[in-house]
Amino acid sequence: MRKPTRAVPGAPIVKTATVRCAIYTRKSSEEGLEQSFNSLDAQREACEAYVASQKAEGWIVLPRMYDDGGFSGGTMERPALRQLLADVEAKLIDTVVVYKVDRLTRSLGDFAKIVEVFDGAGVSFVSVSYR
Repeated sequence: MRKPTRAVPGAPIVKTATVRCAIYTRKSSEEGLEQSFNSLDAQREACEAYVASQKAEGWIVLPRMYDDGGFSGGTMERPALRQLLADVEAKLIDTVVVYKVDRLTRSLGDFAKIVEVFDGAGVSFVSVSYR
């Protein structure tokens, strides 16, 4: 929980709920992942900037990184995705943030399954780019 704050000295304390945000990144091929700044880093940076823009609403980035480098979006068999879904079900996450929807999955059927898990845990989903 965020620290209670006073908008105006002497005014009542207003509590803002913390929104725990998990950032998920994925890149299909391993090409370029050895670089000091790669596609996963760029996706994460864009997502972190979006979460920072929501700071007044209590949004924070969770420290755990859910990065699937070298994994196809056409399968659910990805280590970071499995961990993300487990953490969602364990209610450790309030919002999942991705750069683009296709980073989460390329399959409409898998997307429906993932959203069902999110809905069951009361987790929101945000894509920061819709291109």
